[in-house]
Amino acid sequence: MQTIQSITQNPYIWIPLLLVDLTLRGLALWKSSRKGEKYWFVALLVVNSVGILPLIYLLIQRYKEGKKA
Repeated sequence: MQTIQSITQNPYIWIPLLLVDLTLRGLALWKSSRKGEKYWFVALLVVNSVGILPLIYLLIQRYKEGKKA
């Protein structure tokens, strides 16, 4: 229990995670809105997944774009 508490109180761990999450979420929201994908936009906006859902969306979009080329 003390390990979890020390991790959550250490700004050197949660600040980078916050920055990565905000960057991925912003990128994913921007791409989904530009493509008119309303359901992805709402899911990315509502679900707090610490960067996992935005990362999945961005990887799917990269795969789809690679298939078209």
